[in-house]
Amino acid sequence: MKVWVGIDDTDSVNGMCTTYLALLAMDKVEKFGRVVGFPRLIRLNPTIPYKTRGNGAVAFLVETDDVENVIEVVDDVIIEHSMMSDDSTNPGAVFVNFENDRLMSHLTKFARKAVRDIVSLDEALFIIGKYFIPHLKYKKGRGLIGALSAVGYDGHDYTYELLAYRMPERFGTPRGIDEDSFYEADELYYPKIWDTVDWRNRIVVCVPKGKDPVLYGIRGSDYNAINSAVEILRTEEVDRKMMFITNQSTDAHLIDEDEVNEVKNFHSYIIRGTVVQKPYIHKGGHVFFTIKTKFGEVKCSAFEPTKQFRDVVLKLIEGDEVRVFGAMKKNTINLEKMEVIKLVRFRYSNPKCPICGKRMKSSGRNKPFRCKNCKTTAESRVKEKIDRDLSEGFYEVPPCARGHISKPLVRMDVPNKNIFR
Repeated sequence: MKVWVGIDDTDSVNGMCTTYLALLAMDKVEKFGRVVGFPRLIRLNPTIPYKTRGNGAVAFLVETDDVENVIEVVDDVIIEHSMMSDDSTNPGAVFVNFENDRLMSHLTKFARKAVRDIVSLDEALFIIGKYFIPHLKYKKGRGLIGALSAVGYDGHDYTYELLAYRMPERFGTPRGIDEDSFYEADELYYPKIWDTVDWRNRIVVCVPKGKDPVLYGIRGSDYNAINSAVEILRTEEVDRKMMFITNQSTDAHLIDEDEVNEVKNFHSYIIRGTVVQKPYIHKGGHVFFTIKTKFGEVKCSAFEPTKQFRDVVLKLIEGDEVRVFGAMKKNTINLEKMEVIKLVRFRYSNPKCPICGKRMKSSGRNKPFRCKNCKTTAESRVKEKIDRDLSEGFYEVPPCARGHISKPLVRMDVPNKNIFR
């Protein structure tokens, strides 16, 4: 029979990675079956406050006649390698019959909710109990949510990521890479791969900085291009590699405004609105502005890590029509992308005095404008063109600021793309 194995919440900010732990499990499972196809790396709702790091869960499909030993092997790996000592780490694993269509259909709906909404552990336990799903629960067991979601996720859009892992003895030490080789790979294979480097900010994006086992991760839409790009990279010794199918770079987390009657924190949205407050810079370099939407006034932000994207936001003025893409936290949309739909090109102003050049003042309702000094008059306000250093179109944060699920413009079939690389 074929069994989906789902695993989540085994890492912490102090180390480990669920993808790496799953890879260790896949190696040992081969004694009792055969791993079929690519494993899945599924990113869940990025706004959830109790996530560990990237809120990613893993699933892989096993063809086996010995499910009990598969469960035992996974249990051993989780106990040995997960970060159990961390209070925020609460692992979970599930073992789902691939051929149970009714269950898989239920899990597909569950997974969609987990990516875009808030799911409770009770909901996961209800499904496990209803369908008698074999599972492993450690501590609070919050990982069961992600484990079920990784098994059930069936998004129409998907990408690949090849993850390379460090030699175990180098975990927690500075990563040894030749940065130039990553720029070379990007230059050759972009846009089939993306978010490898950030050219403008001179950052190698695909190399993490934490204590986890990952050396680098190359994302893309073309399996062969990813493998070819990896051959160019010059790094410290690689222990092992694995290609994952993933929902990264798909915008699977975003909820269109037409789908809801209100916007709430810990959700991500696409919302159209009109700028009602000119953007301003707050302490720390963060930029804020407000738009009027179907839900009322909504505050938006471009935080300091979004770098040059903030310069675009600062060029907005009152009356501009925009569509914003991002996660709502603290009643504020944290921008991932923005479409400038329509710019204000003209404004009506008090006429200038033809003698002194100063603006005239209104004499009152239905009365002419008047220059107090020169005694000149004019009947109405004048229409003036505004010089705008901004164009309609799509704008995005640079690669160094992009979230896991956020879709880069290079993957979007939209006009007037302003791509930061």
